[in-house]
Amino acid sequence: MKIGFAMAFNQSTEASLIAESVSLIEEMGAYSVWAPEHVLFFPEYASTYPYSDSGRIPGNPEGLLDPFSALTFIAANTSKLRLGTGICLVPQRNPVYTAKMVADLDHLSNGRVDFGVGIGWLKEEFSSLGASFKDRAARCSEYIDVMKELWSPGISEYQGETVNLVPCHFNPKPAQAPHPPIYFGGESDAALDRVVKQGDGWYAYDITPEELANRLETLKTKMQQVGRPDEEIELIVGPNRHPVNDQTIAQYQALGVTQLVIPLFGATIEKLKSRASQFLG
Repeated sequence: MKIGFAMAFNQSTEASLIAESVSLIEEMGAYSVWAPEHVLFFPEYASTYPYSDSGRIPGNPEGLLDPFSALTFIAANTSKLRLGTGICLVPQRNPVYTAKMVADLDHLSNGRVDFGVGIGWLKEEFSSLGASFKDRAARCSEYIDVMKELWSPGISEYQGETVNLVPCHFNPKPAQAPHPPIYFGGESDAALDRVVKQGDGWYAYDITPEELANRLETLKTKMQQVGRPDEEIELIVGPNRHPVNDQTIAQYQALGVTQLVIPLFGATIEKLKSRASQFLG
């Protein structure tokens, strides 16, 4: 089982700690690091965070480093770690600029990007950014198509509902062909539809082995309906609040999970090393 780490860097995180910690976990045998995304946080919000009992974001954060900025810095301080966005909030972003950030990071890191994507949940953030919340799922789908077109060889062109690209040059292309693998987050039926339609993998979050087994039955049915073989979709799990031990690792692995992404937080390198050593041999 490959082990990756979700690392949330904020305004208090020193650059030296980021550099030292990612170098350390790479040396210890970690496979990947995943950086989350939120541009804004709010003291009060009506939206419900889907991964806590309270419906609030744990810890009441006030800021995060942009995932592409953080991952570019991490790329410069590592040589093997996969670099994941976990999760990039695609419908909040301009798709052309996002395609550019993904492609440039993949180019500079020699093909180490894993593009984790989702439609978002924080309505207040969408509103503040001038982005529609209601049609975010449809917009996400179109934006992914736009990005795939821009990453394809030759001149790019796209005509859609919200994006119209006249013939244009877009370079550099990603180092990985045809593009970095796209992992959709979310556990709903609609999220699984997105996995089946446009994904290379599913990043299931805050889910037990028992819950995963149930959702996989639905995913497999949807795959069969469109004629996609199961092996085309890589399964990644972020257990989040749920225990990770020899038993649960074996259960996830038996279900076809290839990578676990474990939260890794700590104010000092000693605390980060202690936490990471629980999962790395």
